[in-house]
Amino acid sequence: MSRLSVSQYLSAIESESARFREVLADADPAAPVPTCPAWDAHDLVHHLAATQAIWAWQVDNRPKGPDERPELERAATYADSLTAFDEASAGLVAALRDADPADPAWTWSKEQTVGFILRRQAHEALIHRLDAELTAIGRIGELDPTLASDGVEEVLDVMFGGCPEWGEFSPLPHYIRVELTDTGDDVWVQLGRFSGTDPSDDTHYDEDDIHVVDDPGVAADAVISAPAGVMDARLWRRGDGDSIHLAGDLMIVDHFRRVIHQPIN
Repeated sequence: MSRLSVSQYLSAIESESARFREVLADADPAAPVPTCPAWDAHDLVHHLAATQAIWAWQVDNRPKGPDERPELERAATYADSLTAFDEASAGLVAALRDADPADPAWTWSKEQTVGFILRRQAHEALIHRLDAELTAIGRIGELDPTLASDGVEEVLDVMFGGCPEWGEFSPLPHYIRVELTDTGDDVWVQLGRFSGTDPSDDTHYDEDDIHVVDDPGVAADAVISAPAGVMDARLWRRGDGDSIHLAGDLMIVDHFRRVIHQPIN
């Protein structure tokens, strides 16, 4: 699956951030965020404002690491947090618009480029827009199918399937094809095990894992199919996924579920 263009990612950051701001503008600051149970609306606004400010700084100061980066303090009032969000969002778009996606930049991923930040922040804005809608109006709006299709590949590859340098992915000969019925895209996932010891705290891991792979040229053990927006929202635990269709070996599907059935804020 090919990535979207720079203009498409920038447009997504702008439009999804604008919708986020719109639905939270008159929300109760203490309203709970159902998809992030530890947060209220004020926390949600501050989180996305701080996130966008952080990545604007990283792009503007590339390739410096995070040690020199200032943190955005939480504003005392909800109105001030909304203003801080406006400034951070505009700053992120301006920074990314003036940068070459191929430029080196610090990220927490193996991919150390502006392009990684551009893509990641488009999906960050999209998913938190869903959080904002669930908080303020109790339901999510439509997801752009093209953006959501890219989002399915991104969440499976980067958020669930990424392997840190200190760990190892041991592949199994089992594959799932994630079929996006409205865009015609497929994302292939190989099952496996992850093992390794995190040097930061000496925690050892030995658990089920997945990796996104190219079409392996063999029949899938299972197929999971849905429109791209439904699939993306469900993988992020922002949708119920009732219309997702499963076919094939359900034990393989259960392995997949064990990996992805965890919340991401």
